[in-house]
Amino acid sequence: MFLHLGGDVVVPKRDIIAIFDIQTALSPATREFIEIARDEGFVRNISDHNKEKSYVLTAKEIFLSPISCTTLKKRSEKLFEY
Repeated sequence: MFLHLGGDVVVPKRDIIAIFDIQTALSPATREFIEIARDEGFVRNISDHNKEKSYVLTAKEIFLSPISCTTLKKRSEKLFEY
């Protein structure tokens, strides 16, 4: 299964480690972690500037998504209906 994170980005659900609300990035430890990841080239912003609502930690990258963590959770739980 895959999860659509916004824009044209789709990742395998098995690669997702965690989905966080963007507000958690306000804590000093999280902010430092994201800045280090950004400096090392692991952060990929897939939303417009200041439109980020969540960040998704995967096995390879951190995605800044314009979709809320609640919506991403619902999408991840939804089964395909044929």
